[in-house]
Order: sequence, then C-alpha cells, then structure tokens
Amino acid sequence: MAKIVKVIELLAESEKSWEDAVRTALEQTRKTLRHIRSIYVEDFEAIVTAGEIQAYRINAKISFDLEAANPRLSSNLPG
Repeated sequence: MAKIVKVIELLAESEKSWEDAVRTALEQTRKTLRHIRSIYVEDFEAIVTAGEIQAYRINAKISFDLEAANPRLSSNLPG
C-alpha cells in the first residue's frame, strides 16, 4: 500500500532548553495527530533579556502519515 506523508511547520518554546522545546512540540502535536514519523528542527532562537536567556524557541517541521478516508480505496493503490 502506498503512503502519503504530510508535513506541518510549527514553533515551540521552553524556558528550560531547546531540547525541551522539541519535546513540548511533540507532546502537543501528539494530542491531535497520529502516526508521527519525524521532527526536523530548522531554526533555534534564544530570547535574551538583561543578558540572560529567558526562553528557547525552535522552528520545526513534523511529518506524519495520512490515513485513508476509506480503507477499501487504499487497498487499490499500487505499491
């Protein structure tokens, strides 16, 4: 069966670290999407106030498998 993968772009933020921002992005995305395949982090940003890092931000792309609306139709697809 052929698969189609969709990619969405999102921003996430954490007061702890960039890694925690990625984890936050995944946790929030899992609430509404299934079959997540990967997270590709494009950009890192740190918000600085008075010489101190206040927040860590990421810009990421999350890919996930699309589900067939009608399972019978997907069984007719080549591949």
